[in-house]
Amino acid sequence: MSTYNVDPIQEIAPTLQYTSENVQYPEYGRLLEDFSEGEVFIHPRAFTIDRSFAQEFATVFHDACPLFLSAPYAQANGFRDLAVPPLMVFNIALCLGVQNNSEKAVANLGYYNVLFTQPVYPGDTLTARSKVISRRERGEGKPGIVHVKTLCMNQSSRVVLQYERKIMIAPRGSTAAGGARASHDFPELTDNSIELPDYSGLDAAFIHQTGSGTYFEDFQPGQVIVHKNMRTITDEHYQWAYRLGNTHPLHYDRLYSAGLSGKMSGEPIVYGGLVFGWLAGLASRDTTENMLWDLGYHEGYHTQPAVTGDTVGAITRILKTEPGPLPGTGIVQSQLIGVKNITTREAMEKHGADLFIKENDKKSLGKDKIADKIFEIERRLIIKKRPA
Repeated sequence: MSTYNVDPIQEIAPTLQYTSENVQYPEYGRLLEDFSEGEVFIHPRAFTIDRSFAQEFATVFHDACPLFLSAPYAQANGFRDLAVPPLMVFNIALCLGVQNNSEKAVANLGYYNVLFTQPVYPGDTLTARSKVISRRERGEGKPGIVHVKTLCMNQSSRVVLQYERKIMIAPRGSTAAGGARASHDFPELTDNSIELPDYSGLDAAFIHQTGSGTYFEDFQPGQVIVHKNMRTITDEHYQWAYRLGNTHPLHYDRLYSAGLSGKMSGEPIVYGGLVFGWLAGLASRDTTENMLWDLGYHEGYHTQPAVTGDTVGAITRILKTEPGPLPGTGIVQSQLIGVKNITTREAMEKHGADLFIKENDKKSLGKDKIADKIFEIERRLIIKKRPA
């Protein structure tokens, strides 16, 4: 480090003449014509995740899995430290991509092929990049659909997460692009391989740190778990959107959101990744306390928006169980459903089987969409078997 002498600051503003020609209005985000198939964006900014931030995410979002709360427990399961919650990693990666992918989006249409490929630990630094898979126009003046694939990478350039996303984006109305074209390396994983610590069973000293009813043997296909605890969302969601790096003004700027027309006009909309995180956390005590790893998600949709004051809850349906990739584990595939402003028990009694039908399929089946339902996704977990 070196030392430099600088002149003391002097007042200059009164001596500099204002001219309107020098006024700039920076814009962020891309319109439909700004996306080209095969183009790769490296998203600006990077996140170093410290321990307190990782644990705060786990607690604020109600995660009950000790892998994200207790370093000794995580180490007893083979991890080198407590792990950063995978949904925190997902949220950071998605938010890093907002400026290039969705800051001018009309709607987030869905999450697909989400795969957490290896653990992230406190102290790791995450970056993200996205590749345009396709751009589909829907007619003159209509928003189109952009399909992107995003990689999240650590400081060693190892892919820790990859996922796909479809976004509805308004057109500019001309073929002129608003930003420079870019192309970079895109080291996506094509074999769905994951890297996990070796697991040979849990030391008896740690068995009582989780509940006894969330081992692999406790889940059977067809089982429906109605999670009792719910969560009222407060204005905290403004801060959490920006803490995770989301720069879309729809989530924290009331003047912006009130100036929109249609369904999204009014109060700022809760950033969907936060809703996702709360729903997964509310389901955690009944489903993931004894998980060894969150493999990922597919076919995820925010079917209704949420705003400050909404109370959300979760319901899980077990879809499939199968042997796990590590000794003493199994894989559980489930469907996570979110509801709002109705208790989960009342939602089950009111809607029953219709809760588990994808909302976009309702019309073809002659069914009405469910206004109480806000989210749907399928997930796969590696769950430990009950200790002998």
